[in-house]
Amino acid sequence: MTGWHLAQLNVGQLRAPIDHADSAGFADNLDPVNELAEKTPGFVWRLQDDHGNATSFSRDGDPLRILNLSVWESIESLRDYTYRSGHVDFLRRRLEWFEPSDGAHLVLWWIPAGHEPTIAEAEARLARLTEDGPSRDAFTFMLTFPPPEEPPR
Repeated sequence: MTGWHLAQLNVGQLRAPIDHADSAGFADNLDPVNELAEKTPGFVWRLQDDHGNATSFSRDGDPLRILNLSVWESIESLRDYTYRSGHVDFLRRRLEWFEPSDGAHLVLWWIPAGHEPTIAEAEARLARLTEDGPSRDAFTFMLTFPPPEEPPR
């Protein structure tokens, strides 16, 4: 294990409010999917509200623009959770509940172990990815970068 962890932000525009019947398949699976994440080897932390999820954290004040922010020990642990667990079934249904994305909706970046990223920090990384493309500061699963060589400060 290194002195670095992997932070991830993914964002989406719901098709209907979280408490609407059209979003029920998403809302009803939040607890099981979050529990699966927490039990996955390599999981470190996730942003959550008093209800145990992050749906109350909107983007730009729009309650339909929601986010997920979490921290993992490695790219491999996040990839295993995302694509090799029960989460993948949920991911395949994304377009049932979310509008298609017209830009980057996922960003990854390295943080010092023990750091909990803020929403503002995560949004800045997503903006960097959108503006500059993948780099060591903001990347995706398609083009990843190893943790920095220098020890975290």
